Amino acid sequence: MVLLSSLTPVQLRWLKNPSRDAGITWGIPWKKGELNRKESLCLSSADGARQYPMDSWPTAYWPDGSIKWSAHAAVVPAWESGGFVLGKGEGAAPASRVTVEESAERIMVSSGAIRWAVAKQGSRIIEGIERGGTEICAGGALVALTEVHDRVSGMQAYRQEPFEGMIRQATVEAAGPVRAVIRLEGRYRAKSGAREWLPFTLRLYFYAGQESIRLVHTFYYDGNPHTDFIKGLGISFEVPLSGPHYNRHIRFAGDQGLFKDSPKSMYNRRTKGEYLEKYEDQLEGKALSFDEEEDAYYLGLLKDAATWDSFKILQDSSEHFTVRKRTKEGCSWVKGAEGRRAGGVGYAGGVSGGIAVGLKDFWRKYPSGMEITGMAGEQARFTVWFWSPDAEAMDMRHYDTETHVLSSYEGADELRATPYGVGNTHELTVWCLGATPGSDTFGQLAEAADMPELLVCTPEYYHDTRAFGLWSLPDRSTPEKAYLEDRLDGIIAFYQREVEQRKWFGFWDYGDFMHSYDATRHVWNYDLGGCAWQNSELVPNMWLWTMFLRSGRADIFRMAEAMTRHTSEVDMYHIGEYAGLGSRHNVVHWGCGCKEPRIAMAGLHRYYYYLTADERIGDCMELVKDADYATVTLDPLRAYHPKDEHPTHIRVGPDWAAFSSNWMTRWERFEDTFYRDKIRTGIDCIKKANYRLISGPAYGYDPKTGILSSMGDDNRGRHLSICMGGPQVWFELAEMLEDPEWNEMMAEYGIYYNAPQEEKDLLSHGEISHKHFEHPVLSVAIAAYGAYYKQHTVTAERCWNILHGNPFGAADLQEQSEDVVYMDGIKEIDWMNTNEASQWSLNTILSLELISEWLPPLGSKQK
Repeated sequence: MVLLSSLTPVQLRWLKNPSRDAGITWGIPWKKGELNRKESLCLSSADGARQYPMDSWPTAYWPDGSIKWSAHAAVVPAWESGGFVLGKGEGAAPASRVTVEESAERIMVSSGAIRWAVAKQGSRIIEGIERGGTEICAGGALVALTEVHDRVSGMQAYRQEPFEGMIRQATVEAAGPVRAVIRLEGRYRAKSGAREWLPFTLRLYFYAGQESIRLVHTFYYDGNPHTDFIKGLGISFEVPLSGPHYNRHIRFAGDQGLFKDSPKSMYNRRTKGEYLEKYEDQLEGKALSFDEEEDAYYLGLLKDAATWDSFKILQDSSEHFTVRKRTKEGCSWVKGAEGRRAGGVGYAGGVSGGIAVGLKDFWRKYPSGMEITGMAGEQARFTVWFWSPDAEAMDMRHYDTETHVLSSYEGADELRATPYGVGNTHELTVWCLGATPGSDTFGQLAEAADMPELLVCTPEYYHDTRAFGLWSLPDRSTPEKAYLEDRLDGIIAFYQREVEQRKWFGFWDYGDFMHSYDATRHVWNYDLGGCAWQNSELVPNMWLWTMFLRSGRADIFRMAEAMTRHTSEVDMYHIGEYAGLGSRHNVVHWGCGCKEPRIAMAGLHRYYYYLTADERIGDCMELVKDADYATVTLDPLRAYHPKDEHPTHIRVGPDWAAFSSNWMTRWERFEDTFYRDKIRTGIDCIKKANYRLISGPAYGYDPKTGILSSMGDDNRGRHLSICMGGPQVWFELAEMLEDPEWNEMMAEYGIYYNAPQEEKDLLSHGEISHKHFEHPVLSVAIAAYGAYYKQHTVTAERCWNILHGNPFGAADLQEQSEDVVYMDGIKEIDWMNTNEASQWSLNTILSLELISEWLPPLGSKQK
């Protein structure tokens, strides 16, 4: 029996029970002062009977130097379904270790089961993979195709140009003993010519004793959308083959089974008796043998049969895939199968084994594909296409050549609809197998690739540690609370249905929601300027993550994960003049002329980073630490304040609030007090304003000093200050700053926001107009905080009046509710908008935590 120290063990459970043993990485929050950075931690089974080796490292610190978040990596068996506990103490020594050896040319990694050679330069990402001394993979490379549009004799002509990923830098980010991580960076280079473009990052993850490797690929678009059309983008692997064609196998996961085939099928019109049994064995991937004399006739039939060299699967929409094969180049592709949603895993191999590759979100991020060629030769090429060349070329152009500010709610007169600098990330798993996997095993691979394993804490533990600030646990102890919980669950259920019903899928779209609804056409405003894609407007990321934290539900986690991947890549700029900023909501994700820090802020993405220790999200958060400098060249308030003595102009929210989330994240991750001091400088400036947080909210700003310069007490609307994640960031920041005046300022602002004008005038002497305090439902978070902090009954009652009086506080959005309208087979809520769905949910969750004692009885009206 393993005994843990006096620290109360942290209970861990699977987000979703796995079907295979897994190498996993996850994060855990800690109370201030609870975990010293020098203390060791150990992982045990729930009953304490077994310990598992574990790598541990801090990902965030409290100001006192104690650990705020830690990350852990372990390899655990799938049968350990009862959960785990983590506590202080020396962990178990690993029976097998992942080792890393680095030279000038390559990085050698061994998991004990598999040995990989990873290149540090050139076009071969992976130089080779061995399993038990047998070469399973002879190389791997990143590949791309561009479609060049030419005018020839007045006719439009198209040609393709191949590119390959060239490594420019290789870094070992972790070296075991349980987990190793390698980061490769480079650009795609033309195979014929000198052009380089499409910067990329590729991370490779290895775990001790595991036969798999995880890859995370990110690329940035840095072309001209009118001339640079991506036709294909993917990664290819070279698979050595030996033995007769009938002992070589390919597999594709479909939606209701597997596509199983071989270059030389055993089936023909003479396949009977023992040969039918051999055919069945072939389909299961078993090695076959024949007697050359006794089986001469049947072998002759096999020789005469067609030899199929190439196979491919294309997911051309979220609702359709096809599988095709052909005998040789120059011959037609023959359709072998089609279906709805492919499983996203393929396999190619022979008598010595092969590789299986799984692509996460294969059908959700169409048009994706897999292509296996050369199965009749000595080496096959297995290409996983993030964007399949069998689909139309990627079109990154804007939907119009002019803006539509007045009619369509677009944000700026300048167009600025550029994709230059946006990114996209894909996750893959590669298994190095000693034999062709059977049907059950292949199904497990598909599940593992699409829903990677993860350990999570209980909602109660997250809540107790104040992970990510203030929020409530579900509570149905009274009819009033149960009523609100039903509405919170109903909103989530509605959006889950809507993602499926409206098919919000695709390479550039998956993870995002639409902004608002057109009840006349029974569609979302997909073509109406700023009313189309949400692009993190009013922080739906925070809503989804808070709903996961309080429920522990895997389905909500996956929604939040998808949105985080989308908004952190597609909706923000990673390179170019807008790096560190994001694009406001639009028909095209990068279409709006408003490029603002709030869309890219770390506060949206740190949930996923701390829960999973995902390095790619870490990159995105690091990128925005100095995003305030980007506002010097693109002033957020340029339409209202001409150039003057200030380098730029910003609002306390959402601009400075977004900066403070970036700086807080940098401070806690790296103990970088420069960014802590920048926060304090800003707060000190706000303290000096005539009415503190109530003043403004527009200020002159100098990013070099962090100084905010007053531009008056009533110069812009206030609702944007408190509906873009500012309160959620500031409440957590307050625990780190321990500045009572900052807490007092937030509370004062919360009470002031919805007060009648005569009450406001008592404080601000009539200098601040009531008209600038719009959209009361957006104010409830800061108002509830004020009511709680000041124990202000009237403000608490106003909060509940606002929440109950909003449509989301009245309607039941569960599927069977009478509030859900059926129109021509479509289930719709004709007044739906994601802004208020997100804000009402966040603010209700917070109010249940802070002011539930003032929650009125059902059916009553507050004064």
